[in-house]
Amino acid sequence: MTGSETAQTSQSWADVDWNALLEPYKLPSAWRSTFQLINTAVPLGLIWLAMLWSLQHGYWLTLLLAVPTALLFMRMFMFQHDCGHGAFFRSRRLNNIVGSAIGVMTLVPYDYWRKTHAIHHATSGNLDHRSFGDIDTLTVREYLGLPQSKRRIYRLYRHPLVMLVIGPAYQFIFKHRYPADLPRAWRREWASVHKTNLALLAVLVLVWSTVGLKSFLLVQLPVTLISGSIGVFLFYVQHQYEDTYWRFREAWNYYEAGMDGSSHFVLPKVLQWFTANIGLHHIHHVSSQIPNYRLQRCLEENRALQNVTRLTLAESLKTLRMTLWDEDERRLVGFRDLGPIRERLARDGTPIAATKPDAVPQLWR
Repeated sequence: MTGSETAQTSQSWADVDWNALLEPYKLPSAWRSTFQLINTAVPLGLIWLAMLWSLQHGYWLTLLLAVPTALLFMRMFMFQHDCGHGAFFRSRRLNNIVGSAIGVMTLVPYDYWRKTHAIHHATSGNLDHRSFGDIDTLTVREYLGLPQSKRRIYRLYRHPLVMLVIGPAYQFIFKHRYPADLPRAWRREWASVHKTNLALLAVLVLVWSTVGLKSFLLVQLPVTLISGSIGVFLFYVQHQYEDTYWRFREAWNYYEAGMDGSSHFVLPKVLQWFTANIGLHHIHHVSSQIPNYRLQRCLEENRALQNVTRLTLAESLKTLRMTLWDEDERRLVGFRDLGPIRERLARDGTPIAATKPDAVPQLWR
């Protein structure tokens, strides 16, 4: 199936014995995880040095090499992601050590990201909990109830240029250095931010005294920007498509949200390797403890897991226009769809106001 085709009802997802179905795939393999680190870190180091060498022969070559380097950086982040879920090594301590080390490379403080990402998993698709770890999505009624100035800001926020270029640059380079929205009570997460910043400062001092700060930035900045944009797009398309899943708390179900609100992003094999199978996102959301290298086998051996929304690369680009959740039709729509929706609401006599004002994300109230 592709696009908006689905073959299993939400009710049946809630009835599945997920523990029995997915338990055989959860155990991490130390040698496979170690081999993944080696077969990614070694070529990453070599190609990064090749980028440094290419500065003497033309910056066009440096930028060309930045693409595969960024893909390898993104694959390293996927290992950090698995560590955060306790799915890369059996040892929690080893997961935390490796995840924290990769976090310096990816500019993502490990404990900070792990906490906010856990909130995303626990509340994905819940309209009453749109907070950390998510791309802000308003319902049609919430959007239409906003003053004109905030509607413009929301349109700007959801513009592809902001979402995929400006946003990732801000998130990875600046916000992760000082996440002002992080509660002060989260001491471990703040410590992670500060430790990552200190490690990055040490790296800058080292490169300043060796390859030079200018050369380092000419190599690393395009890699960071490209990998960040690809990473945000992956996260976006895995939850933002027409027949995704959003419900208020009373009707929300964790497994329904995982299966109906997370896509199977069908990628060419080479991109599936670079993204460490994260496109099998529906399986990941119902069981985040499954290591990335077991997701494909899990899909192939369980026919029920194949009956979800599948998106190809071409179809994924169409999702960029889907920006608002239509509560009545239970589908994601775009700004261009608002005309007919307004007419429908007017015919039905439905108030154009937030269904649950307290559920609207704080920024958009």
